[in-house]
Amino acid sequence: MPVSLVTGANKGIGYAIAQLLVDAGHTVYVGARDIDRGQEAALALGARFVQLDVTDDASVRTALESVTTTEGRLDLLVNNAGTSASGAEGPGALGVFDTNVVGVIRVTQASLTALEASANPVVVNVTSDLGSFAAVTDPTSRQYEIQAMVYSASKAAVNMLTVQYAKAYPAIKFNAVAPGFTATDLTEGRGRPVDQSAKAILRMAFIGPDGPSGTLQDDDGQMPW
Repeated sequence: MPVSLVTGANKGIGYAIAQLLVDAGHTVYVGARDIDRGQEAALALGARFVQLDVTDDASVRTALESVTTTEGRLDLLVNNAGTSASGAEGPGALGVFDTNVVGVIRVTQASLTALEASANPVVVNVTSDLGSFAAVTDPTSRQYEIQAMVYSASKAAVNMLTVQYAKAYPAIKFNAVAPGFTATDLTEGRGRPVDQSAKAILRMAFIGPDGPSGTLQDDDGQMPW
């Protein structure tokens, strides 16, 4: 049975991803900052809870040690936790990058040993089409009109991390997926259903050993950077 960890999985897209993974027969670890909400979500999903705050090194290290000790490996990591705060002041920007970018680094680094123990290790980084230079510089695109300076920059950084990790660890498949504008707390309930976006993400979660790595994907396939 494949072992999966989804960060930020107590609600929104993360919860929908975890549900689809449980339905597919995975042993799923719901990573969440809030213990009560995380345990409640895991119970409802038929998953397992692990307390995990992507902005806290000790929390991340403890969470991955727990998963590794229990399971011996990790087959799928979905770096989903994120924030859409868009303030351009220094402290706000640092907070966005700490969650969206450094959080990905923290969790990925802590997961490497467990991933390397898998026969088919896969990492999916949840990004945004607002992190695509091609999209935001195309006057005909929807993304061209959206002003989200810090958030877009953070997701562009996630895209670069995806490429660099894919190069550094060729035995692990790393891909970034832009789920599209989705109805979550981050969008104040506007956008498409979370289940639809979760399916787009899981398309890359289920790739085999000969699947792509170091790419940016959306519903339609590979996107330009």
